[in-house]
Amino acid sequence: MGRVSAAAGQRSDVRRAIGSLLVLLGALLLFATAMLSAQRGATVPGDPLPGLTASEFEEFRLGLDDFLEVETSEEGLGPAFNGTSCAGCHSVPAIGGSGVVAEVRAARRLSTGEAAPLDATGESLFHLFSLPGHACQPTIPPDATIVARRVPIPLFGAGLVEAIDDETLLDLADPLDRNRDGVRGRAALIVDRATGDRRVGRFGWKSQHATLLAFGADAYRNEMGITNDLFPTELAYLVDAEQLRRCDLIPDPEDRADPRTGRRGIDNFESFMKLLAPLARGPVDDEARAGEGVFHDLGCAVCHVPALTTGANANPLLHRRAVALFSDLLLHDVGTGDGIHQGVAGPDEIRTPALWGLRFRRPLLHDGSASTTDQAILRHDGEARPSRERFEVLGEAERRALLRFLASL
Repeated sequence: MGRVSAAAGQRSDVRRAIGSLLVLLGALLLFATAMLSAQRGATVPGDPLPGLTASEFEEFRLGLDDFLEVETSEEGLGPAFNGTSCAGCHSVPAIGGSGVVAEVRAARRLSTGEAAPLDATGESLFHLFSLPGHACQPTIPPDATIVARRVPIPLFGAGLVEAIDDETLLDLADPLDRNRDGVRGRAALIVDRATGDRRVGRFGWKSQHATLLAFGADAYRNEMGITNDLFPTELAYLVDAEQLRRCDLIPDPEDRADPRTGRRGIDNFESFMKLLAPLARGPVDDEARAGEGVFHDLGCAVCHVPALTTGANANPLLHRRAVALFSDLLLHDVGTGDGIHQGVAGPDEIRTPALWGLRFRRPLLHDGSASTTDQAILRHDGEARPSRERFEVLGEAERRALLRFLASL
C-alpha cells in the first residue's frame, strides 16, 4: 500500500512538473506575442491591454497561469463541478473567450404559467460532473419543468466594462418606458460580494455581479467547486452539508493565498480579466458601413449601444476610455429569457450581450441555440419585437449589408 501511495505521489509530482513546464512555455509565448503586438501597434485575441507596465504584465501572466491551471481534488476541485479549469470553458478564439460547454440550470413552472425557483434557496445550478464515487452528484428533481442552458460569455475587455461608472448605466435605464419607445432596460442593482457596496451589476447573463473579483470568485465555486473568501461554502443541489464533507475533505475556503506571491486564485483571475484586451474590429468595407446604418434604423442600437465610456480611474489604461462593446449592460425582456430567477433578474430577463467580437462567436444567444446571426435576430421578441419585424421586411441588399456589418464586429 505504501509503495502504491509513493508511486501515486511520484506520478502526481510528474504531472505537476509537466503542468508547470507547459505554463512556463505558455507564459513565454504570451510574452513574445505581447511584444510583437506592441511593435505592430495592434492586438490579437488573448493579448493584454497595450501599454501595460512591467508589474501589470506580471499580474496578467500570473492570472493567465491560474486561468490555464487544471485543478485537482487535492486542490479543492468538486465535489460537484462543470470544468477543471477556467480555460476549459473560455477558449474561443483564444484564452478568455467564449466556448461551447454549457452549464445547466433548472426551475419550475407554476399552474399560473409563472416561472419559479425549485425551492426556498433559489438555487438553480446543476453540475455536469462530480468526483469519483459520485455521492455528491446533483440531480434535477422530477418537479423541474424548466431546464435551461448557458454558454460562457467572452471576457475580452472585461476590465474596461468594469470601469464604466454605475451612473452611466443608470442614465441608460428606462424600466418604466418613459420615452415611449417600447424598450424598458433595467439596471441590476446588487450588493457586491467583494466590497459590500450597492452597485450596478454587469457581469453574467443576469448581470449578477458588478466586479471582476466577485464574478471570478463565483465561477471558481460554482463551476469548479473551489470555495474561496467570497463564496466559502460548497454548492451541490440537495446534497446536505455532512455528505459534502464526506465527498470533499479539503477544508473551506479552499482557495488560499500563494505564500510566494500573497495572491489568491481569485486575485489572479481578477487581474487576468481586468488586463485582457478587447478584440479589435474586423475589416470594414462600404457594405459594412451601410449595414451599420441599417442597424441603427432597425432600432438595434437602443439596447446594443455602440460605445460607452469608462469613468475616472487611477489606471490610465482604464481612465475615460471609449468601450465599443455594443451593449447597454442592462436587463431586458427580448423573448429569449431562460425561465431562471437569479440575483435581481427575473426569469424573462437577460443582460444585453455585447456584440464586440461577434465574428468569433458561435453558437449564439445565452443557450447557444442559434447557429447564425440571422437566426439569433429572428428569436427576438418582447421589447425587441418592433426591431425584429423591421428586420423581417428588409430588402435583400439591406439584409446583406446588416449581416456584413455584424460580421465585422
